Amino acid sequence: MVINKVDKPNCEPDRVHDDVFDLFFNLDATEEQLDFQTVYGSAKQGWMGPDWQNPTDNIIHLFDTIIKHVPPPPVSEGTLQCQITSLDYSNYTGRIAVGRLTRGTITDNMAISLVKRDGTVKKMRTKEIYLFEGLGKVKVSSVEPGDIIALTGIEGFEIGDTVADFENPEAMPTISIEEPTMSMLFTINNSPFFGKEGKFVTSRHLRDRLYKELEKNLALKVEPTASPDAFLVFGRGILHLSVLIETMRREGYELQVGQPKVIIKIIDGKKCEPIEELTVDVPENSAGKIIELVSQRKGELKSMLPKGDMQRLVFEIPTRGLTGFRNEALTQTAGEAIISQRFLAYMPLKGAIPGRIHGVLISKEKGMATAYSINKLLDRGKFFIDPGEDIYNGQIIGEQIRPGDIVINVTQAKQLTNFRAAGKDDNESIPPKVDFSLEECMEYIADDEYVEITPKSIRMRKIYLDENDRKKNEKKAEVMS
Repeated sequence: MVINKVDKPNCEPDRVHDDVFDLFFNLDATEEQLDFQTVYGSAKQGWMGPDWQNPTDNIIHLFDTIIKHVPPPPVSEGTLQCQITSLDYSNYTGRIAVGRLTRGTITDNMAISLVKRDGTVKKMRTKEIYLFEGLGKVKVSSVEPGDIIALTGIEGFEIGDTVADFENPEAMPTISIEEPTMSMLFTINNSPFFGKEGKFVTSRHLRDRLYKELEKNLALKVEPTASPDAFLVFGRGILHLSVLIETMRREGYELQVGQPKVIIKIIDGKKCEPIEELTVDVPENSAGKIIELVSQRKGELKSMLPKGDMQRLVFEIPTRGLTGFRNEALTQTAGEAIISQRFLAYMPLKGAIPGRIHGVLISKEKGMATAYSINKLLDRGKFFIDPGEDIYNGQIIGEQIRPGDIVINVTQAKQLTNFRAAGKDDNESIPPKVDFSLEECMEYIADDEYVEITPKSIRMRKIYLDENDRKKNEKKAEVMS
């Protein structure tokens, strides 16, 4: 434990110790964990020492304490053995295997065996070996046991495979990889604002980027659809998919995504959905709010245990019930909820979960939104745009106060005559827009809507921009149902 005492005369060690012990108590630490070594120092002044009253001129004491009290990595005797636990990707060398060398020694250009998860063995040769140093990698010629290494030259590997001795290969216990539980439709941007902000806008760009992501993202799956411009992307929840989308957005891609949908499987003749274990740590006075919120989403409370001054709530909840849960839970608890989740199993469907109860406000015309029009339509609901923003017909520009969608025109300007001058602007009476993040947009949209994503903007829109096309599609859906 390092206590950083930075030029604060009131920061006494005893008080800091009390805060540290309170932290460990909240983390449910054992007596052994509470018995730790303490090093005093100042990051600003660049010193570490055993006594806070006697500053040193270096941080050597910290390194000596680490060497003395932190145990070295375990090393086993035997032939080469290294399990691939992660992967990286380079445009020049391709896929890179990453793992800890637990046994033996490995060198560059060395003949090795790759033991697959199914037990098959492939003979191949390594090319280059890297060790991790800081935020980068350093090329080396050989590595001893205990280090985390990156290997190039190995082909066809997966997480859980073992790099073993060429003549006597021995596999390590395999690592299970969680399968995707949610899918989303990725398609090109075909809105009226197509190509204005992004560099990569075609279906070829989108396809190449998604298949490139498969090289280093094992929890992701991509399937083509009947349309050459759209792809089904499967991932481990909204957060997993939103990280990919945000990365593509920052790289200059324009795309549209549909509503997230959980993967339904037929098991023993029954429709089953993914169920996750949800753990929420909240203050005691907020526990009831979380229980009510999860119950509305078909979740079941499995345990409720005190943890220091917090309550730990454990639920079983459908994956689709977690859509939008995180933001709402943080709002209900004033940001104090600590949320984690993990996949449990596929179980029978839990029934309908309430979705969005309000309709949306849809733009009727393409143009620039005016303060005059927005001000006159404030009684319709709340808006997602500000005056002066460019919009197009079919774009979702707000949320109605009632169920059902309505089409409105917010591009009309104030008519100026001899008796009606421009006067003062109407901005003063217009509340600020509701500003959604990418993840909130993905959780908000319905099945007939898209999220349009560009390097500079995030918009929500109807799949069919024309109002007549939307009505025809609704009638067709009613006939088919």
